[in-house]
Amino acid sequence: MKIEAIPAEATRFKETELGPLPEEWRVVRLGDLWKQGILWIKNGFSQGDFNEQGSGVPHLRPFNVNEWGEISLPQIKYVAPPPDNSPYWVYKGDVIFNNTNSEDLVGKVAYFDREGKFVLSNHMTIVRVQDSKVLNGAWLAKWLLHLWYQGFTQTLARRHVNQASISLARLRSIPIPLPPLPEQRAIAYVLRTVQEAKEATDRVIAALRELKKSLMRHLFTYGPVPVDATDRVELKETEIGPLPAHWRVVRLGEVVELRKGTVSPAEVPEARYVGLEHIDSGEIRIRRFGKASDTRSAKAIFHAGDILYGKLRPYLDKAALAEWDGVCSTDILVLISTEAVDRTFAAYLMHTDFVLHHSVHVKTWDHPFRMDLRPRGWAGTHRRWSPWNSLPHSSTP
Repeated sequence: MKIEAIPAEATRFKETELGPLPEEWRVVRLGDLWKQGILWIKNGFSQGDFNEQGSGVPHLRPFNVNEWGEISLPQIKYVAPPPDNSPYWVYKGDVIFNNTNSEDLVGKVAYFDREGKFVLSNHMTIVRVQDSKVLNGAWLAKWLLHLWYQGFTQTLARRHVNQASISLARLRSIPIPLPPLPEQRAIAYVLRTVQEAKEATDRVIAALRELKKSLMRHLFTYGPVPVDATDRVELKETEIGPLPAHWRVVRLGEVVELRKGTVSPAEVPEARYVGLEHIDSGEIRIRRFGKASDTRSAKAIFHAGDILYGKLRPYLDKAALAEWDGVCSTDILVLISTEAVDRTFAAYLMHTDFVLHHSVHVKTWDHPFRMDLRPRGWAGTHRRWSPWNSLPHSSTP
């Protein structure tokens, strides 16, 4: 696609409710386009009877839209297919909007560019462009993602217990700039090019992560010895598999403790804020954060050296070692390593297969993918076995 740049001096601007925009751009609401038949908007359907074995059709849920505006399918549920004429089928070119999630994540959005048959849950909304001569779906998806990054979408949400939701009426109230169609396509093309470059980088990072996982499995099985020296390590069978003979197996609750306490963001507006979206899967470093003043509900308190463990959808493998004080989402467990364990070792420990697999299979009474802070929920987590070197300070992988 060839893009001809418009000289900046040739563009005249006007003030709008969205700020300064080129004079030829209009500001409309999604509801206006919906009434005109340019957009079709509908929520998905609830389905409790699902499987993970590929029987039926994929049922897109909130965790299938990531923070970069991409469809993500590492974890997918399958349901019985609806009739061929059902309005719940998702088509290539649709915009997928996450209408119900935690306060931090509600409003995520992705442009659906996949082939094949998919449906979506009632926590997701289809926004379908029906007149492509007026509106470009990729442009719309990028604008809505921009609003989510800016925190605007979250201001539309109604708060409930442990979640927030955006109704169809509030979704239709969202204003969007409407450039001429060629400009929409050009902007979407540029952003898509950037997205493809990011995806290529992600594939390299994914390969490195797999290498790191292999290294962790080696270190947590044989200890800090070279790969070609494993035959010299005396192993013993334990509840969590083979370990060096001089290692002990202890309960996780013996080496980490749960930090309690919450604070209102209004009391610490300048504090650094960490949500699940700020923690990278499989990594122990926190590379980005927000501000407490940009959030509303009570937040957990953490200090430098604490381990932040994502209890919501633990299969995402989110655990990080804090390098500074701050506050975090209550979807994160704040763990304090005891003097018996090296804190960096403990942080890596939370990423091991035996902790991850146990956490994924612990069920609680209010959410199938949530590690609960209640005593019985925490008990389920802290009973997990951990390998422990008998030396006073274990080597850190």
